[in-house]
Amino acid sequence: MRDRAADLAILREIQDEARAGKHLRATALAESALENGLEHPLIFNLAALQQEQLGRLDAAENLLRKGVAVDPEDIGCRNALGLCLLRREKPAEALAEFDRLLTLNADLPFAHSSRGSALSWLGESAAAQLSFTRAVELDPGQVAAWTGHAVLAAARGTYAEARGFAERALALVPGFPDALIALATADYGERKYADAEARIRNVLLGGGLGPVQRHHAHGLLGDVLDALDRRPEAFAAYSACNEGLRGHYRSRYAEGSSAGAYAESIVQFFDSAEKTRWQARPAFPEDGLHGAGHVFLIGFPRSGTTLLEVVLEGHPEVVSLEEQELLIDAVREYMRRPADLAALQNASPGDLERLRAAYWRRVADFGLTVAGKIFVDKHPLNTLKLPLIARLFPRAKILFACRDPRDIIWSCYRHRFRMSAPIYELLTLDGAARYYDVTMRLGIRWMSQFGLDACLVRHEDLVTEFAREMKRVCAFLNLTWAPGMGDFALRTRDRPVLTPSTSQLVRGLNTEGIGQWRRYREFLEPVLPLLTPWVRRFYYDER
Repeated sequence: MRDRAADLAILREIQDEARAGKHLRATALAESALENGLEHPLIFNLAALQQEQLGRLDAAENLLRKGVAVDPEDIGCRNALGLCLLRREKPAEALAEFDRLLTLNADLPFAHSSRGSALSWLGESAAAQLSFTRAVELDPGQVAAWTGHAVLAAARGTYAEARGFAERALALVPGFPDALIALATADYGERKYADAEARIRNVLLGGGLGPVQRHHAHGLLGDVLDALDRRPEAFAAYSACNEGLRGHYRSRYAEGSSAGAYAESIVQFFDSAEKTRWQARPAFPEDGLHGAGHVFLIGFPRSGTTLLEVVLEGHPEVVSLEEQELLIDAVREYMRRPADLAALQNASPGDLERLRAAYWRRVADFGLTVAGKIFVDKHPLNTLKLPLIARLFPRAKILFACRDPRDIIWSCYRHRFRMSAPIYELLTLDGAARYYDVTMRLGIRWMSQFGLDACLVRHEDLVTEFAREMKRVCAFLNLTWAPGMGDFALRTRDRPVLTPSTSQLVRGLNTEGIGQWRRYREFLEPVLPLLTPWVRRFYYDER
């Protein structure tokens, strides 16, 4: 039986020390109390803080979960749990904690701010902006919310707006690292390269950034140096970014089979599979409930899929969805391992219909109404899911986005994406080239083997002969060209999803990205032999 009075005295002492700013003393008392069996949200919160400072985020999360279990309505412990989950890159779980906080008290400004950060991480930029706005309405001193606004504005290419938000944050907390990086991004976007370089280097020297933000800052420095035509320095900065990210994510993505090795194992499966079984395409009735047409927009990251999607969105008869894993149910059943594809060969019509229904349920969950429309499912790496597409949606049309392979690899290397197993492959030039090669081998092979209705769209043709190419694409999709399709730059800023392409698309059509690889040819030389067959296959100049 615990002594309640003694426990309360310990808790009061810990609170007093914390309020007096004596955090080390408060933490030491909390850890001692925990060892003695005293369980209270404050105790777990302070003990978790110590673990976080030591870099033991998993231990911190466990402690905070225990604190929330003791008192589910403790605001401090639940908020700390949400922030810890964000640091552990579990934004969906973090969002759930912040939503629970707001059910306890809808007017917690820090909860709205943190919720915005989680939504931003999940790519839901429109919802994130609403959360940041609510945070500063409740408390104009929310530095993280002003910074979140600045980051979103910079990603949309509205640099003056980003600058204003970042300066609001810095007025509250001078030297706030994330706000300085947002301001440097605005400098870069407005071509104030000297200012951008100085800010980034100062932040890197001063510290305060999280590990991923720090690596991304090196990547932004690379962009600035590239704009200044200081190419060797730019390449060194990009390499520092990517090597840092490789180290940070090594335990998550470099252990076991890599995304590249998995793709190669699929090649081996199809080399030995009975090809006639895969040529049989099941027929499904056209019920009209799931759209007037179905299009898969595929290719490879940085191949021009986003531009093509945004242009198509401008047609009144088209709806689209940006890079969502709509085929995940089928992947789990038939593509976890290459050997699972054997079962896909023999799948019954009932099983296929069940997975088709699961796909359309996921589309509906995003609030899309596709009846009477052409639905465009844009996901570059759905190229590696063509066996599923051929089995489940044999009548779907395929738009295959293509770009000079050398520009693709260089663009992948220099851009910062949300990390995943495939993206981890892109952190080295060799890994990116090999992953591109195996993806193209499978994609070209499958489109022919499965007899898919496909149309190749070269990015270079699209940006130089826009009207001609889009009319060709429209004809393929049985659409009539609509002039509003050309207004994609205006629509891009209002899109709910931000991508690495957004800040480029808001500037309209441009040819700046064509042939960029030549400026870095000396660094790309080792991978050019692997890319040359695809340069020839897609009719690019080999020089």
